[in-house]
Amino acid sequence: MILAGVLGDPIAQSKSPRLHGHWLARHGIDGAYVPLHVRPDDLADTLRLLPRLGFAGVNVTIPHKAAALAAATSATDRARRIGAANTLTFTDDGIEADNTDAPGFLANLDAAGDWPTDRPAVVLGAGGAARAVLVALQERGLPAIRLANRTEATAAALADELGRGIATTPLAAPDLADAGLVVNTTSLGMQGQPPLDLDLAPLPSDALVTDIVYAPLETPLLASAKARGLRTVDGLGMLLHQAAPGFRRWFGVEPMVDGALRAAVLA
Repeated sequence: MILAGVLGDPIAQSKSPRLHGHWLARHGIDGAYVPLHVRPDDLADTLRLLPRLGFAGVNVTIPHKAAALAAATSATDRARRIGAANTLTFTDDGIEADNTDAPGFLANLDAAGDWPTDRPAVVLGAGGAARAVLVALQERGLPAIRLANRTEATAAALADELGRGIATTPLAAPDLADAGLVVNTTSLGMQGQPPLDLDLAPLPSDALVTDIVYAPLETPLLASAKARGLRTVDGLGMLLHQAAPGFRRWFGVEPMVDGALRAAVLA
């Protein structure tokens, strides 16, 4: 039996076991994917123990992503640029770290069809999720990225660190006039959080609006965008697509992200 799992603190809210469980059943794989509640002080010991227990790898979620990267024997350039790892693979040589949030984000957008990649993108928020989105957009080659955050100094420091076409814009009134994409990486709009107050009127009619939040699936931002006739993409697809590389590495099968998977995760 092949074992994999997800580490976090807390972990009960994770949809990853349901997601990977669907793929395991679909492909008839003799394997299991389990949630593992691991506190920060226990992370290093856990990562040493799991390979001995037969684990092929694990996903990593809050608050362990940065520490997981630091604990790895090797890491992809993408993970190092983002400064965090969400996918670990155990090998004879140690722990290989990757960050699949960036390609998962892009795959989620691409699944909705063509979107403007020849115009600036506006990214709201400057936390860990924003780092993955920014690196993804840089990899896709967007001509400019405007980063808006409540604390402008934090946004400026992140823009300076990642460079390559990132500039800051005010969160209260970001420059949307010629943007092709708006991405909310903040917690505003999540269940239990206030909505994101953003006037989308300046956006061009072909712009795409996405929110990495998936609880609720339609955040107030996405509802506002739909009311204006703009295309929207919810955050659940990013979760689904970011999981595929790990499943492929650990279980040796290329999984499919489709409506059946989405329904299984939402059930």
